[in-house]
Amino acid sequence: MSARNYAKEFEAITEQADRAEKAPSLLLHACCAPCSSRCLELLREHFDVTVYYYNPNITVPEEYEHRKEEELRLIKVLNSQVETGCFPGMHSTEKAGKIGILEAPYEPDVYLDAVKGLENEPEGGARCEKCFALRLSKTAQAAARCGFDYFTTSLTISPLKNADLLNRTGEEAAALNGAVFLPSDFKKKDGYKRSVELSSMFGLYRQNYCGCVFSRQPDNNINERRSFN
Repeated sequence: MSARNYAKEFEAITEQADRAEKAPSLLLHACCAPCSSRCLELLREHFDVTVYYYNPNITVPEEYEHRKEEELRLIKVLNSQVETGCFPGMHSTEKAGKIGILEAPYEPDVYLDAVKGLENEPEGGARCEKCFALRLSKTAQAAARCGFDYFTTSLTISPLKNADLLNRTGEEAAALNGAVFLPSDFKKKDGYKRSVELSSMFGLYRQNYCGCVFSRQPDNNINERRSFN
């Protein structure tokens, strides 16, 4: 059985969205401003996008607020482009729509409970799988509750994250919560490279670790720096 091509599946759905009379609504789980920058640049051309910043894995409150504020700042800049019809340095057209925000709770204790017993797992292992499941499940619940046509996540833009795992996790969350998951592999077609360019363009804060206290361990920081810097 051949591996699924999530990027092609995404393209097929976006082509269908472009033929609709009204842009389908999409709830984007955004892990951080740098990663979501390219996702938002692309998605706002095809969908009515709302960002859901649910990241309880960021266990230091000050770090959480800093990253959240950067996400809000990015959205404000992108929306100002739509308002003025001016997209300097962007791969954007007049089809680009404004981006909404759906407030998400900050629940670090929920994350810590979810990964209890997995504290010493390596980055990318069982602890991360639990983290992905928690965040995508909460996003699926919000998408179903608020009637979004689709939901997806910016996490697939990272070259160090398993797109197959993330898509399967998103689809499982969708099935359990009565939502529809939009498959993606945002790193394809130089998506990650573009996110680095946009981060530089907008002066976004690029963190050097995933967010949880466990990823700050010396052995783990090497990989996280590769991912975010």
